[in-house]
Amino acid sequence: MARLPILRPREVVRAYKNLGFVEDHTTGSHLILYHPRDKKRAVIPLHIKDLPRGTLAAILRESNITREEFLQALKK
Repeated sequence: MARLPILRPREVVRAYKNLGFVEDHTTGSHLILYHPRDKKRAVIPLHIKDLPRGTLAAILRESNITREEFLQALKK
């Protein structure tokens, strides 16, 4: 299993958009994305610091995205 990289929140948002997610709304400093076909949801904190690996893993788990799918979307 590939280890998750440490990324900026905007890079994570770009990868999710490559996977077909669209912006729904923001609540405070968190961006809520959803997938219109699968009805999956992802909440991404838009902080200045990098996202820790554990936080990124929790976001992937919440939206039911595998690490491999996410890493492929990062390369697009």
